[in-house]
Amino acid sequence: MHQPRPHSRLQRHANRLPVLACLLLVACGGGGGGSSSAPPVDGTPSTPLSTLTLALPAHGIGPSQLAVIVAAGDATSEAIATSYQQKRGIPAANIIRVTLPSTTDSITSANFATLKANIDAQLPAGIQATLLTWSAPSRVAGPTCSMSITSAMAFGYQSGYCSTTGGTTTGSLYFDSESQAPASELANLRPSMMLGRSTLDTANLLIERGVAADGSAPAGTGWLVRTSDVNRNVRYPDFVPLPALWADTLTLNYVDNSTGSAANNVISGKTDVLFYFTGLPTVSSLTTNTYRPGAVGDALTSSAGTLPTGNGQTPVTAWLDAGLTASYGTVEEPYNITDKFPEASVLIDQYWRGATLIEAYWKSVKTPGEGLFVGEPLARPWPDTPSFTISGDNYLITSRAFRPGSRYALEYRTSSTGSWINLASFTAASRARVQTFTAPRPPATATQIRWTGPCATNSAQTCQLAASS
Repeated sequence: MHQPRPHSRLQRHANRLPVLACLLLVACGGGGGGSSSAPPVDGTPSTPLSTLTLALPAHGIGPSQLAVIVAAGDATSEAIATSYQQKRGIPAANIIRVTLPSTTDSITSANFATLKANIDAQLPAGIQATLLTWSAPSRVAGPTCSMSITSAMAFGYQSGYCSTTGGTTTGSLYFDSESQAPASELANLRPSMMLGRSTLDTANLLIERGVAADGSAPAGTGWLVRTSDVNRNVRYPDFVPLPALWADTLTLNYVDNSTGSAANNVISGKTDVLFYFTGLPTVSSLTTNTYRPGAVGDALTSSAGTLPTGNGQTPVTAWLDAGLTASYGTVEEPYNITDKFPEASVLIDQYWRGATLIEAYWKSVKTPGEGLFVGEPLARPWPDTPSFTISGDNYLITSRAFRPGSRYALEYRTSSTGSWINLASFTAASRARVQTFTAPRPPATATQIRWTGPCATNSAQTCQLAASS
C-alpha cells in the first residue's frame, strides 16, 4: 500500500448531524390556504376536503429488477444460479446465460466488451442490477490498468476508472445518491456484485444469510477500527463521529489503536457483529467473531479484491468465509486514496434507510472502478414500508427512507395547468427509526397532489417524487 501526495477531501459528516426538524406529526409550514378549519360551535360542517391520495415511491431493488448472470456450461455457476433463483424468487427471464471467454482470474478488456454486449442484449426491461455467479474472472485487464469485473459490468471497461499510479479515477454518479432506478436515471448504470462463492454449499450458506437478514432489524454491533498501520488507517475521520450520531438506533464502536500494538488492531471473540471496517493487509481473527445475517465488512488495503489469493493479503472471500454477507476490495493498487473505498457513514445510512446490500455498498464508494463487490445483493435488514393515509382532516406520510436533513413537501393544485400550492414542508430528522409527517388535506377543489424531495441524481435539488393521477 503506497501513500500518495496529500490531497484534500470533502467531509460529509457535518450535513449528517441532527437538525432542528419536524418531529412526529408536526408540519413545518403550511401554505396556500390548503388546511381546513375546525367546525364552528353551531355544528355547521367544515369546508369539504379532498380525498386525493398517492403512492409513496418504493425504496430498494427487488428480485424482479436483478439479473443473475450464469457461466453457461459451468456446473457450479449453473447450480448456484438455480439455487439463488429459487431462494430469492428471481423471474426466469432474468437468468442470463453467457459463454465466458476466459475462466482465469482476469479477462482482457476486448473480450470483456464482447461479454458485456452479449449480457446487455439479453437483459429484460427494468433490470437495475446484476449478480455474477462465477468466481473467475474477477477483474478486467486493460492496456494500462485493471477494473474489477463488477465495476466494469456497471460502467463498461474505461481506463479512466482505474490507475496504476495512484491517480484520481472517474467518480460514480451513484455515490450517496437517492436513485432507486440507476439504469433508468444514471445512464444505464447497473451496480453489480459477484456472489464470491466457488461451491454450491458455500453459496447456499451465503444466500441463506442474505434471506435471513431481510426485515430482521438486527440489534448487533458495529466496529470501526483505526489501526496502527498509518498507510491503511486513513478512513478513521469518517469513523470518529458515527457512534454518537447513531447512539439512539445502532451500537457502533470506534476503536483508536493508532498508537497501540499490532495485536490490538483486530477485534476477536465478538458476537452479533453487524459492521466491521478497518485498514490492514491481513485481518486475523475474523472467524473468532459471530456475525449477524446481513453483516458487512472490509479492510482498506491494496489487493483484497485480487482473487483468489489477494496477493498474500486477506482476500474479500475470507470475509464471506467467516460469516459476513458482503465485502469489498480493490483489484489494482489503489494507494491509500479513501475515495476508492467504502465510507462507513454512507453505507450505514443508506442500508438503514431501506436500501438493499448491493445499493448501500455501491452508494458508499465515490470512485469504485478498481473495487470488487462480493456478497448477497438483496439482503435488506431494514426494509422501508412507506405509507400515505388519510386521518381526519390530515394526511399522514410515514417512511424510514427520508434522507436526513433533506426537505420534503406536499403540494396541491386545482387544475392540470395551475400553480402548485404548498400544504406542508418538512426537514427530515436524523436517525429516527421511522418518521411520520402530518399535512393538512387540501380543499375538495384540488385536482392533484404531489410529494417532493431530494432528486435521484442530485440530492441537493428538489424533484417530484410521486403524484396522484
